[in-house]
Amino acid sequence: MMRDQLAAALKDAMKSKDAARLSTVRLVQAEIKTRDIANRGAGKGEASDDEILQILAKMVKQREESAKIYEDNARPELATKERAEIVVVQGFMPKQLSEADVRANVASAIAEVGASGPKDMGKVMAVLKERYAGQMDFSKASAVLKELLTAA
Repeated sequence: MMRDQLAAALKDAMKSKDAARLSTVRLVQAEIKTRDIANRGAGKGEASDDEILQILAKMVKQREESAKIYEDNARPELATKERAEIVVVQGFMPKQLSEADVRANVASAIAEVGASGPKDMGKVMAVLKERYAGQMDFSKASAVLKELLTAA
């Protein structure tokens, strides 16, 4: 389904002659193709929609870091380009969960796994990544998880 969305977006960008959107969609498709090749080498099939969401989240994070670096080095035009790419990539991702939703989902995952301390963080994060790929910033979720587990 994600592949179909990307293919349609590529066609729309070509028809509307939106060069920025076109190049960003091509970057996304190249990342997916790279994952497909890596999966083939590991004896797996094509990247699933969950894997594609992980790729998109990674691309957003990379572009945020790049934009910050560009701003720190007085290159606002490049930072603006990175932020424009972020907007395009986020258009393919599901809506991000609010901080309150993240906190609630982390708490329910802790209860489900039966986590009692920091040593159980990996189990809880695995559940969260399986359920909320592309919807949750896992670095923030990890901080909330650590806070809840150390308070317990």
